Amino acid sequence: MAYKYLVIVESPAKAKTIEKYLGRNYKVVASLGHIRDLPKSRMAIDTENDYQPDYISIRGKGPLIKELKKYAKKADKVYLAADPDREGEAIAWHLCYLLGLDTQDKNRVVFNEITKEAVKGAFKEPRTINMDLVDAQQARRILDRLVGYTISPILWKKVKKGLSAGRVQSTALKLVCDREQEIKAFKPEEYWTIDGNFKKGTKKFKASFYKLNGKKASLKDAQAAQQVLQQLDGDEFDVVKVSKKERKRNPSLPFTTSSMQQEAARKINFKTRKTMMIAQQLYEGISLGRGGSVGLITYMRTDSTRIADSAKKDVHQYITDTFGENFANAAPRKGKKAENAQDAHEAIRPSSVFRTPEEIKQYLSKDQFKLYQLIWSRFVASQMKPAVFDTMTVDLERNQVLFRANGQKLKFAGYQKVYIEGTDNGKTEKENMLPEMEKGDTVKSVDIEPKQHFTQPPARFSEATLIRTLEENGVGRPSTYAPTIDTIQRRYYVKLQSKRFEPTELGEIVNQMVSDFFPQIVDVHFTAEMEKDLDEVEAGKEDWVKVIDEFYKPFEKTVAIAEEKMEKIQIKDEPAGFDCDVCGHPMVIKMGRYGKFYACSNFPECRNTKAIVKEIGVTCPTCGKGQVIERKSKKGRIFYGCDRYPECEFISWDKPIGRNCPKCDHYLVEKKAKGGKQVVCSNCEYKEAVQK
Repeated sequence: MAYKYLVIVESPAKAKTIEKYLGRNYKVVASLGHIRDLPKSRMAIDTENDYQPDYISIRGKGPLIKELKKYAKKADKVYLAADPDREGEAIAWHLCYLLGLDTQDKNRVVFNEITKEAVKGAFKEPRTINMDLVDAQQARRILDRLVGYTISPILWKKVKKGLSAGRVQSTALKLVCDREQEIKAFKPEEYWTIDGNFKKGTKKFKASFYKLNGKKASLKDAQAAQQVLQQLDGDEFDVVKVSKKERKRNPSLPFTTSSMQQEAARKINFKTRKTMMIAQQLYEGISLGRGGSVGLITYMRTDSTRIADSAKKDVHQYITDTFGENFANAAPRKGKKAENAQDAHEAIRPSSVFRTPEEIKQYLSKDQFKLYQLIWSRFVASQMKPAVFDTMTVDLERNQVLFRANGQKLKFAGYQKVYIEGTDNGKTEKENMLPEMEKGDTVKSVDIEPKQHFTQPPARFSEATLIRTLEENGVGRPSTYAPTIDTIQRRYYVKLQSKRFEPTELGEIVNQMVSDFFPQIVDVHFTAEMEKDLDEVEAGKEDWVKVIDEFYKPFEKTVAIAEEKMEKIQIKDEPAGFDCDVCGHPMVIKMGRYGKFYACSNFPECRNTKAIVKEIGVTCPTCGKGQVIERKSKKGRIFYGCDRYPECEFISWDKPIGRNCPKCDHYLVEKKAKGGKQVVCSNCEYKEAVQK
């Protein structure tokens, strides 16, 4: 089919969506991401000549480049419509080079959402390649190459092959390792609380010890708690103060990349990488039956909470029509711009608020629906009125011992009609009604119980809290969080235990060596300042060569010192305690890329290896001969299987407990349940009570 204009985007899904909007005069093709990059086999940065990079066409993309050139020759004009960020601008610039296009020509088209109006509007106002954006991307790429390709070979020599270090990944690893050191050094301190059940008439409520003899008191031991109980000497308490207030809670702002990644981890249990993959699919376009392919959300790499005026108008109309005028915020909330935010794109939101999750559920996969619903709900809620609570605080006193009771009741749901934000500890605020009381009333205590507690160490990072910490410290940018977390896991520097990051032995060794010899690389403030410099390059206020030079000159000296003074560390093999079943030599425990494993000490003559497995003390319910062992999937998820595999193919995601169901005789398993664990049948609906 003849065409006048060629449009090049990154992905086939995006190409398909855009081609539908542009019509027959346009041919839209995909470059499949970057087509030119630094070679993997060498540094490819000329440090003696203004850090000029030596780009090559990416291996395997020769036929695609040939095809793009053929298409470009037939077109009257070529438009470059890669994503609206630094990476997208760099892709467009590389395409200009390979296709012989003029960077001063107005051939760059950008849009924040893939809808008919946005795409057609963008093609009416093409611009030239923004070289400031290109330089910022190029500077980041060169900096990361200089760091990675300089430090990594030193680690290879001094520790083991296959290790790597990087500007952002090493900082993230240090945060995890530092937190582990805090946990190890933590000394718990004892403290006590006193909680009581009280009664006003027939209505019961709870209150907690608050003051002693008019002063706030902390109970450090059992003796202090007993003194309070002895001073009470009776069960009648006077109501000495009643405070009633109205409290408002504002909705959260619409999603940035970081807040979306955090909330997806908390509420729908998505890993960062998965969140970004699904968001990319929603942005590039989903086929909605006869309506064809439509981009469902705005661009998903952003640090801004800004919203387009047209979107504000639409959401106001939707809220008014669906919930009533009293739910719509007359003056939509504006987010405070973060100090280090680029603010290049608006917040992540649905491209049309009228496209509700339920209406399009049939066209989405399960995961696409979950994320779209999260984005849509958060956006709608962000433009609704605050939730209003009636709160009540009551102080109860006996013999100068004061207990305090707090209660609240939802008066007006506001935004909570649509969305309630998740929390890192999984707890949500509950209604707690107190009986009506007035100053001078008398209430009775039903029971008062002292409890011993110990202070807890800081929690290990989850994906959500690590991203938040990186963002708060200005380390990395929206596009870097997912690959950073992915890298430190793939290198086996950290492992996820109960959804929390724990450094491995290898991770602690690498962190120690990088921290000792390259303190700047892992310094949070230094890394944050470097991000600011890159933003200055993007804004056209700083020269990229100067930024790199100021970093590299002192860095080069530290590299020379590390080469000379860093001691070689040998990770010694531990004896496994049994012999190789192939050659009879002792087996040892080795550290591999994915953790520890058994290997023959007679390597390389004997290459026998075995996975380290954990028996759970249950005989296989399928074959009755083997033992059920704990295994890990490629994604690190624990499952259970027979140790006689492949002879026996028994497998279960839930832990078998070694008993059979009294109803159907199938094996019983243990599942996580609210408040503890629950034994359920693997076949029928039989369940046992939840064990706390």
